[in-house]
Formats: sequence, C-alpha cells, structure tokens
Amino acid sequence: MIRSFLIGLVAGQRGITPLAVIATATRREEIPATLPLQTLLRNPVIAAGTAAFAAAEMAGDKMKTAPDRIVPIGLAVRGVTAAYAGAALAPRDKKVLGAAVAVGSALAASYFGWRLRCAAMARYGQTATGFVEDAIVFGAGLAIANPKLVSGKA
Repeated sequence: MIRSFLIGLVAGQRGITPLAVIATATRREEIPATLPLQTLLRNPVIAAGTAAFAAAEMAGDKMKTAPDRIVPIGLAVRGVTAAYAGAALAPRDKKVLGAAVAVGSALAASYFGWRLRCAAMARYGQTATGFVEDAIVFGAGLAIANPKLVSGKA
C-alpha cells in the first residue's frame, strides 16, 4: 500500500504524471496489466501520449495563467489519475483500497503542495519553483512505479 500512498502524493502535485509513470511500468512489465485499459498502456503510441500530456501539464504549470491545482477540475483529475495509479500499484486483492489510499493522499497533497508552492513562488518565482517541483515529482513518480528502473536492476 505504500506505493499507492506515494503515487497519490505525486498525483497531488501533477495530475497526469501518474499515468505516464504507470505506462512506463506497464511497458517494462514491472507491474502486471490487470486493470481495465491497462493493456493499452503497453502500446508505444499510447505510452508516448501519456508522456506528452504529462510534459504539456508541466510546461503549462509555468504559465502565468495556469490555474491553481486546487480548482475543482484539477482536484477531479488528480483524484481519477491517483485512483487508477494507486490501484495499479496495489496488491491484486487490494486494488480498491489502493485506489482509495491514493485518492486520499492526492487530495491532501494537492492542498499542502499548493500552499508550499505559493510560499516558494513569493521568494523564487513561478518558473524556478515549477522546474524544481517537476524534477521532484517526475523523479519520485518514476521511482515509485518503476523501482527496477531506478535501481538499475533488470
């Protein structure tokens, strides 16, 4: 369940990143394709699409017009992607619990991360803090979903 909790923290900061790292883990066969539509993530075009959407979200975050992550649609997206990723990382018999844990941690992390980012932006600006946050979120997401990729073990 710890991986479901942690991927929820990632989803709380970037809504699409969990799908991109789950696609990577599914393609690398680090996690089994047991969820509906998860076999689609093995398709290179679909996997590349999730990565492109995650990159677009990260780029959009640097724009002055970017909405806060705590707006209702942002929380909804984070909840859905956290649920899917949390279920994908949970043990076979605990998929629903994994989804619930991930959603809970995503929603809490959205508010905490928003407050932290607001404070950092006041001192360092939107772009710099966004790049730092992206690096942490993407790196953590990859490590959570793909531990063999990070450890170098095949």
